[in-house]
Amino acid sequence: MSRAEYVESYRQLSLTVHDAGLMRRRYAFYATRIGGWVLALAAVLAGVVLLGETWLQLIVAALFGAVMAQLGFLSHEAAHRQVFASRSWNEWTSRIISGLLMGLSFSWWMAKHNTHHAHPNREGTDPDIESNLLALTPAATDRREGLSAWLARRQGYFFVPLLLLEGLNLHVASLRMLCSAGSVPHRATELALIIVRHAAYLTLLFAVLPMGMAFAFVGVQIGTFGLLLGGAFALNHIGMPIVPAGVHLDFLRRQVRMSRNVVDGPLARLLLGGLQFQVEHHLFPAVPRPSLPALQAIVREHCSRVGIPYAQETLAGASVTVVSYLNQVGLKNRDPFACPLVQRYRG
Repeated sequence: MSRAEYVESYRQLSLTVHDAGLMRRRYAFYATRIGGWVLALAAVLAGVVLLGETWLQLIVAALFGAVMAQLGFLSHEAAHRQVFASRSWNEWTSRIISGLLMGLSFSWWMAKHNTHHAHPNREGTDPDIESNLLALTPAATDRREGLSAWLARRQGYFFVPLLLLEGLNLHVASLRMLCSAGSVPHRATELALIIVRHAAYLTLLFAVLPMGMAFAFVGVQIGTFGLLLGGAFALNHIGMPIVPAGVHLDFLRRQVRMSRNVVDGPLARLLLGGLQFQVEHHLFPAVPRPSLPALQAIVREHCSRVGIPYAQETLAGASVTVVSYLNQVGLKNRDPFACPLVQRYRG
């Protein structure tokens, strides 16, 4: 098929998805999910007060981090306009969840994540493969020296410990952008939300717990948050083909070939918050989470019919692939994950 034929193919797929009613808003689902996780957050905070001075608080801290990750999934869905028909309602829902409940900037997230969606796994464009901690491409490995190069060669084994730092990285990057970027919509509002959130959170912890225990609580909470949220996104793209900066692919193949699904199931739903359907999410970002299983059936059949490889692994299999890829990139072994489509464009 030619590029124009793939473009027309996506147009036909889009018509099928719309005709199937999969773009319809699912208000009851999101009302119960958002309300449920806000109540879970309130229960965790009540647990901090009720438990008092005890190292059992570290269990509560891990639960706090897990709730933050679930709120992150919901904020992500609102940012993609999955929750409401109104753009403004979606944006403010995401802004309040991310700022007031999670302590992150909505504007920072949108700028970063929209670029990723437009150019997944493309060198020089996708911010998600421009990591300061991990070498996600052979070119990034080439730039490492000293301790950084040593870590890059073994980064697959350090992957989980490094994810524990991802929560801190998100908070720092978010504040840095708000404080330094030239023009940010609702900058003052977002800063106020984040400051109120952090101030209330830290005040509660240091009022209830001794200083050392409070710092340990924050460390476990942020580490759990980074592990769960960062791990969910990592499984979807790491180890999939990397697109060179000069290569341009049509939308359909660009989104399907660079994304990996994880087999759906109770554990995948809990840990990935709908991101187990990453291929479908990249093709139709505004489709609500409850409609993704039905969308998957349509997309898989379409990909099979037009001859586009469709990647899906189990949760364990995807994890092994990610670790293997990171180690192979660190060792500059570039062949196992080469994409035949990209190789053809490279010439």
